[in-house]
Amino acid sequence: MSDKQTILAIGGHVGDMELTAGGVLASHSLKGDRIVTLALTPGERGVPAGQDMADYRLQKIREAHAFADLLGGEAIVFDDIPDGELPDDAAIRWRVCDVIRKVRPSIIITHFKNSMHKDHMTTHRIVNDARFFAGLPSIERELPAAFAGKLYYAENWEDAVDYRPYVYVDFDQAAYDLWIEALSTHWFVTGSKSFPYMEYYKHLARVRGIEARKTYAETFMVPEETLRLRQSEL
Repeated sequence: MSDKQTILAIGGHVGDMELTAGGVLASHSLKGDRIVTLALTPGERGVPAGQDMADYRLQKIREAHAFADLLGGEAIVFDDIPDGELPDDAAIRWRVCDVIRKVRPSIIITHFKNSMHKDHMTTHRIVNDARFFAGLPSIERELPAAFAGKLYYAENWEDAVDYRPYVYVDFDQAAYDLWIEALSTHWFVTGSKSFPYMEYYKHLARVRGIEARKTYAETFMVPEETLRLRQSEL
């Protein structure tokens, strides 16, 4: 029986999970695990000045695939949903449910519940419900049920309200280097004037690593109902 894992990282936009969980994704990739990213919109409204937004949408999709390719993984982008207009309805939940059943992840990573960006908060709700639907055999879809046993919420500067680092996952220099190489395929990470994304997340990975007594780390929150540490003695 294979002990390899499949990690499905679901963001509201291309780049969300690549930034916030990319070091951990790169680390798992180097260990031979399967990496899949799903973006519920391309994230095209951060279009560079003077560039056509439709062209930037296509660029974002290419960037999603470039990142996944460098990790030996797969990228899925819902390219028919406009950035900022992610619907909070049943249809999108069934659509994500079907992706989960197709990918059959052992781990799902997505946004924390609070955010300054509506698409992030909507994604959080969608993923939680879709994971529930995907795991129920009594819900009949084209593919059989698939339950992702572990669910994590990534640390994002836009999703900071009430976020508390709960799980620290460290990674080594090789994973860090692969992550930064893959991140560099995203224009908004390297070229955006609105926020120094690359600088922020590189420093954050080092700070979290120091806190974990390691070199680099990324942190995650877990569903509140699972906030329990179980042990038999001190």
